[in-house]
Amino acid sequence: MIEKILEHNQAFFANKSYIPYQTGKYPSKKLAILTCMDTRLTELLPAALGLRGGNVKMIKNAGGMISDPFETSVRSLLIAVLELGVEEIMVIGHTDCGVCGMESKTLIRHLTERGISPAAISGITYNGIDLYHWLTGFDQVEDSVRSSVDILQNHPLMPSDVSIYGFVIDTQTGKLNPVD
Repeated sequence: MIEKILEHNQAFFANKSYIPYQTGKYPSKKLAILTCMDTRLTELLPAALGLRGGNVKMIKNAGGMISDPFETSVRSLLIAVLELGVEEIMVIGHTDCGVCGMESKTLIRHLTERGISPAAISGITYNGIDLYHWLTGFDQVEDSVRSSVDILQNHPLMPSDVSIYGFVIDTQTGKLNPVD
């Protein structure tokens, strides 16, 4: 697969197909979006929101969630606010998310099945990482969005003039629903 991607990239470059995608590093809509890495959202979310390249800073992770106030997603959002002119943040979860109902015990079992030793897993816990919390999903997407918005709104480093909103997008229709 990688070889085919690299071949395509060479043709893309040779044909100067990159020209329509050139834009600046500052988001024109002064907006950042934290959302899920789900493949269904790759084209659906920008289309449903009327976004084009250069409009927003898009941060994606598994579940589109913040599980810790000092994780890399929060760091990325703070940089977007402090250095790239972002004034508003949207946290967008989605229906039928794979992280919904995800259990850490299952993921840890998958780790051992893939050859990760129990000693390596124990070592992570010994070094202060709560692996069970880190690998846990959520029960309701709306609750996850609410929690992420709350973490951002109450973050000690997030400027108070940044507006933060929560939504759930339907992966079938693209309909965006606000989360109170």
